[in-house]
Amino acid sequence: MEVVVLGTGMIGTTVVRELVKYKNIKKVTAVDGFSENINKCLAVTDNAKVVGKVADLRTGEAIYEVLKDADVAIACLPHSLSLPAVNAAISAKCNLVDLVGSKYEEKKELDGLAKEAGIIVIPGCGVAPGITNFLAAQGIEMLDETDEAVMICGGIPRHPLPPLWYQVVFRLESVMGLYTRPAKAVENGELINLPALSGLETMNFPNLVGECEAVITDAHSTAYTLKDKVKRLYEKTVRYSGHWSKMSVLAELGFFEEESIEVDGNLISPRKLTEKVLEPKLRGNSIEDITVLRVVAKGKKNGENTTHTWEMIDYYDHERKITSMAKTTAIPAMLLATWILDKKVTETGVVPVENIIVGDRFTPFIEELSENGVEIKYKMESS
Repeated sequence: MEVVVLGTGMIGTTVVRELVKYKNIKKVTAVDGFSENINKCLAVTDNAKVVGKVADLRTGEAIYEVLKDADVAIACLPHSLSLPAVNAAISAKCNLVDLVGSKYEEKKELDGLAKEAGIIVIPGCGVAPGITNFLAAQGIEMLDETDEAVMICGGIPRHPLPPLWYQVVFRLESVMGLYTRPAKAVENGELINLPALSGLETMNFPNLVGECEAVITDAHSTAYTLKDKVKRLYEKTVRYSGHWSKMSVLAELGFFEEESIEVDGNLISPRKLTEKVLEPKLRGNSIEDITVLRVVAKGKKNGENTTHTWEMIDYYDHERKITSMAKTTAIPAMLLATWILDKKVTETGVVPVENIIVGDRFTPFIEELSENGVEIKYKMESS
């Protein structure tokens, strides 16, 4: 069995390293547009199963060429390359697990083509979207009536520094989207769009974290797949207190606008300039990070008010020397790929993870996450 990993950045390299532990996988092809990324991935994994390949992943044709002989692929690519990867996987008749959850509507339009190709495409399969999605779906499944499902997640620094109390642990492009994109949510069972950076809420997490703040961000596929099962559903992204208010000021002043403006005769995108200014200030002095997650589903079960809560506080992995965000994003995608290879997942089409890891599959998947170092705690309360 051959698996292709598209993109060998921090998360892609983690995916490769975890895949080689799986005995039924005979070959893992690590693909990236930059040879230095491939070389680093090969050095980190240090396994004869891994083959490096340099390819221009900006074109669907190039992605097709590296997928055409593979059984399954995991896409660890920027948002802009996600849809081309989906199209290429369908053309190559290669199953695909995609970390990116954006443009769900466009991907779902390819459902028929994926079924004709006899493959499954799973969009948004990391930590959020990903773990948060199927926890919300399971919470709804366990209730007779669901009033509210809330998915809360965020990657935060272990040693935060002023002025933003945040550090980038994956692509800055993905982070910037949180400050600019309207957020899809569900209200009264209807799909709605909420403004970026809205719904500011203070909350606390245990252990080393403490007080944080969260704003509403895009609920991705769950806004479509779960809206008929819940009255209210939304996702929130966590940062340390004070971060969101500072970013809101920048947004209000136009620093995140993409349309170019003229400065001394030169056309400059405010957003691109802001990224250049912010990036060095978002690197921090330590690579240690924390991923916090909380999913709450409230409603009624057998006539009683019932709340299901799942929580995860995950830290930088010193043993594997990987960030928490890399681990908690890579492991779910890696496991889904192995489940496809093992025929534990046999659906075809474009199928979001909340339609897969639910019901009888839920507990076994949670157990495998735990075996791979991703621990999620659960509690139920009723009145």
